Amino acid sequence: MTEQNQPQNYPASAKITSEFSPWLTILTYSIVCKMLLPLYFNLKVRGQEKISTNRGATILAPTHRSRWDPLIIAYLVGLVNISHLRYMVSQEQTKGFQGWFIRRLGGFPVDRNNPGISTIRHSVKILKEGKILVLFPEGRIYPENNEIHFIQPGVSRIALQVMSSGNQPHLQIFPISVLYDHPAPPPWRCGVQINIGDPLEVRDYLGTSTKQASEKITTDIELSLKQLHKKY
Repeated sequence: MTEQNQPQNYPASAKITSEFSPWLTILTYSIVCKMLLPLYFNLKVRGQEKISTNRGATILAPTHRSRWDPLIIAYLVGLVNISHLRYMVSQEQTKGFQGWFIRRLGGFPVDRNNPGISTIRHSVKILKEGKILVLFPEGRIYPENNEIHFIQPGVSRIALQVMSSGNQPHLQIFPISVLYDHPAPPPWRCGVQINIGDPLEVRDYLGTSTKQASEKITTDIELSLKQLHKKY
């Protein structure tokens, strides 16, 4: 994939950086993800073996139905390894005290209506470093559980930019369905079913134009999420 074929249509924006705090993340994961989440929710996970041996650059692409979702994904990852996550979150969630907290847990902002190139570059940088990045492909919270909403092309474009750089020989995208028994806000002991799909190996999509590869990855994420987003 040549330099000329890479997507270049993102508007300019202020530089995005992470303010990740390892000690605060470990403390939060230990208290919230390992103790409070299993107490508050009735959590069931299917397919966790698919990510148990995964190492290196990874995109987790979950559905988005509640503000609990990032912590539930952290709980999921904590079942199989101790990797710290990075999250792309909406700008409004990175303001005030909540924003201070989210940023130090690995969150960084994106303007959903006008995603700037700095946010994209920061996402690519995270993956080039071999970390795990959580991107919600529907782009926002949809409290309704029953359907998959429009899949934004940003996930595929970020993945293709990482692969075109040559820094990572492998990059996998894991579609994940987080299915609540009740819409947000979920009540005490609400059932939550987490279904993990087969990974999409991004290098398998190379060899065509960036546009075709991006459309194919986006379509496959949507198809996988539709299959996963149902009760067993």
